[in-house]
Amino acid sequence: MSELKDYRKQGKAARDQCPRSAHAEPGHIDRDPLPLIEASGAGRVKSLVALRNGRMLVSPFAFYRGSALLQAHDLAGTPNMGVSAPICGDCHLMNFGGFATPERNLLFGVNDFDETHPGPWEWDLKRLVASFMVAARDLRHSEGVAQAVCREVVGAYQKTMAEHAEQGALEIWYDRLSYDDLLEQANTQSAVKEVQRSMDKAARRTHAELLPKISERDEHGRLHIRDDLPEIFHLHERSSLLDKDDDWMRLKHWQPLYQTLMRDYRNTLQADRRELLSRFHVHDLVFKVVGVGSVGTRCLVALLTDDQAQPLFLQFKEARRSVLADYLKVKSRPRHEGQRVVEGQRLMQSASDLFLGWTKGSDGRHFYVRQLRDMKISAELETFDSSIFEAYGRVCGRALARAHAKASGRAAEISGYIGKSDSLADALLEYAQVYAEQNERDFERFQQACRKGRLEARSEADFVADHLP
Repeated sequence: MSELKDYRKQGKAARDQCPRSAHAEPGHIDRDPLPLIEASGAGRVKSLVALRNGRMLVSPFAFYRGSALLQAHDLAGTPNMGVSAPICGDCHLMNFGGFATPERNLLFGVNDFDETHPGPWEWDLKRLVASFMVAARDLRHSEGVAQAVCREVVGAYQKTMAEHAEQGALEIWYDRLSYDDLLEQANTQSAVKEVQRSMDKAARRTHAELLPKISERDEHGRLHIRDDLPEIFHLHERSSLLDKDDDWMRLKHWQPLYQTLMRDYRNTLQADRRELLSRFHVHDLVFKVVGVGSVGTRCLVALLTDDQAQPLFLQFKEARRSVLADYLKVKSRPRHEGQRVVEGQRLMQSASDLFLGWTKGSDGRHFYVRQLRDMKISAELETFDSSIFEAYGRVCGRALARAHAKASGRAAEISGYIGKSDSLADALLEYAQVYAEQNERDFERFQQACRKGRLEARSEADFVADHLP
């Protein structure tokens, strides 16, 4: 118990160097957002950068989702208490959701780790709270609701971290947030219905259910995935959106690329999972455009089946250097970016995908691998009333605290710093308000750049029209 108190004291002592009120500071916001946005497009598929810009143009919240690099730059100018641990790196509210454990249990937590990197826990919490403020304004919730949900996020984080500060390492490691837990905590009838609807939806999101939706047999009876521009396309067919000079276009077929990716990937799996994977054979490989911020990075989906014609969809997602890397002194231990993502996910999640691993393409690009879609669900914010929105904030705050406690092993120190008062919540609410306004200014600059032609922006409909017969 004395050691626990010492850790709490260490956390409390950190307030001398970094007062909790200092977290209201917005950071390095005196900058032009456009060069950073342009820099974030480097190395992506050229034709898809315009689609990424088009998706970011939809709303200030869509822009916020796609501009993690901007906030990483800004956060580098903010204070922190000095605890560095694996963090999500892109911790906005749409990067939480439901996912399946290898035992087919449905859990809730952080579910996107493309930008994971050792860093201050405060950065994740600030990006999350600001995302709720931006989304609340975007969804036309009142200022009162926006402020309340931000306080709910911080309050849940504070309470959960205090609980973990009293627990042993194994107890924290085994802790998980299930949908049954969420159902028990739902305090309104609408919240109960939303959780139950999500559980029912997740149960339907299986490989077997997906197969007839996105695949078919050709005239020779061969199983393949249907093109659905601009979301899904084959690499070497007329529908391809890859640039003509792209190195993948020099390949005559997708199979050499698939074989290269699989060779290294198998070695990152446990022996029993390699054996399971060996019972599937591949039919097709396609390019899949995903998300907002990830548009233009490379993502492939392979369709495999076993001897009973039961499907498995594997997703190979490009792992680029974390947007945090240039703004933090601490370095990521793995040199392989896919390994960085996988190890960060394993540290922060309660349980991870059965087929989670990493690999490298023949061109030297790094990828991580996981199942596509399998029981994965995300929030449908447009359906949330104010009470569900606030409840979702509480759940995200709790899930983030659990992830940070597990990954850092320093819950007592963090909890000691936060304390029992509303000091941190007050500061982060102010931060969220200021940063939401900054995001709106950046969005206006972005809109102007697209209108004037400095940045090209195209919609899904534009790409479809290009390929009409």
